[in-house]
Amino acid sequence: MFNTREYEWADITVILGGVDLLTIRAVKAKKKREKEPIYAKGRQPFAIQSGNDAYEGEIELLKSGYDALEDAAGGNILDAKVDMLICYGNPSSGDVIRTKRISGVSFTESEEAAKQGDKFMPVTLPFLALGMKNV
Repeated sequence: MFNTREYEWADITVILGGVDLLTIRAVKAKKKREKEPIYAKGRQPFAIQSGNDAYEGEIELLKSGYDALEDAAGGNILDAKVDMLICYGNPSSGDVIRTKRISGVSFTESEEAAKQGDKFMPVTLPFLALGMKNV
């Protein structure tokens, strides 16, 4: 038997547009494909047909990081078109780094909110992308 080590939050690095996001608090990326059962004789599906692929996700940043990202996008985060790298692993722990490249990231909405008692202000940015692959 061998001991495996799982990735933890401290092992994740997110690079957006060539910048290491130090204020990131969460990241989510999803790849999906349209699929539909095809029916022929009888009531049971005969086959499953595939359609288009889609890529989406979201990042959560602290407000200061969001402001810097928005400034870099020329004042409107919704105009940004960047690539994102999500790197998993910690070389000092002996991990081999695994990297996922998400190309053509475009943010779809931006919302800022805060309430009494908050110690910081997170901003969540949903996105669509053109592709996603392990590199």
